[in-house]
Amino acid sequence: MRRILGVTIVLLLALVCLPADSYAQTAGTGGRDRGFQLGAAFPNPFNPETKIPFTLGESLFEGGKTVKVTMVIYNTLMMRVAIPTALDTEQGNAARLENLEYSTPGRKVAHFDGLDRNGNQVASGIYLYQLIVNGVASPFQRMVVAK
Repeated sequence: MRRILGVTIVLLLALVCLPADSYAQTAGTGGRDRGFQLGAAFPNPFNPETKIPFTLGESLFEGGKTVKVTMVIYNTLMMRVAIPTALDTEQGNAARLENLEYSTPGRKVAHFDGLDRNGNQVASGIYLYQLIVNGVASPFQRMVVAK
């Protein structure tokens, strides 16, 4: 019981005390519009899986360009934990969201099954996720695995 209470207190303190942009790395965007947006994971907290929406703006595709999209999930030590799966690829099947090419704008959804790179269930705690489009990174967002 003490351990559960302790973990709960740590998670709550981290969520309250850690500003959402404290880990922000925008790869030199200088505050200007990047042409894409990373949404909040839902559900959050989650167990065992969650979905993460993101939007690719029309400006990214001007002149018939394609964009390369990557999403990475990190632990609080900034160690890469997982790459989620894109649910709505243009090929019509799910695919690992790493350097995945898109040729059309719009709302997209990634799926994180709660498994790390080795196929093991991730531990309860706070995780950070980031969207990288054509080498430009979004600010980090937080999600919580609660068991």
